[in-house]
Amino acid sequence: MGFGFNLFFILILIPFTGILLIIWLISRKLLIGKILRLIWLGIIGLVVLVSALNWLTSKTELDKEDYYGEYVINRDYFKGKQTDWQYNHFRFEITDQDSIFFHVTDKEKILNTYRGTVRTTNPINYHSDRLIIVMEKPTHHILTSNPTTYRSAWSFYLVFNSPKFHNVFFEKGKWKKIE
Repeated sequence: MGFGFNLFFILILIPFTGILLIIWLISRKLLIGKILRLIWLGIIGLVVLVSALNWLTSKTELDKEDYYGEYVINRDYFKGKQTDWQYNHFRFEITDQDSIFFHVTDKEKILNTYRGTVRTTNPINYHSDRLIIVMEKPTHHILTSNPTTYRSAWSFYLVFNSPKFHNVFFEKGKWKKIE
């Protein structure tokens, strides 16, 4: 919990509980015992609720293995012909042998494949592994820099900074024909 909760706990809750406990031990009134129980059940319930919400909404911590798979252009952020064109012309795969295969395609047909290797940053320096791509030369303009990984509670996506297209968004998934 945070600083404010600790302050409340030490300066208000524990002294108040101590006073109620002494009064309850002296008077043996059932009402005071119920009040004590209600206060502590409420505090424990609040701590459990906040912990569960924190777990549900915290960002995914990625390991190297989480990056393995196929990636396609993320069409959720920008709609239109340009995004559909990129979706039909670029996709890549990261294998468990630490290889990357970037495909330039014409829908289903692969026209050209650029190869490279992947590794991740040292996990001691970051909360989550970051992807580092080393491509064989010559390479495609989308892969001239390492991607930025954006994480949410349950997923992540990669953004490459292309000199021609600026930001290119990729998400994990299999390529499907656009209807």
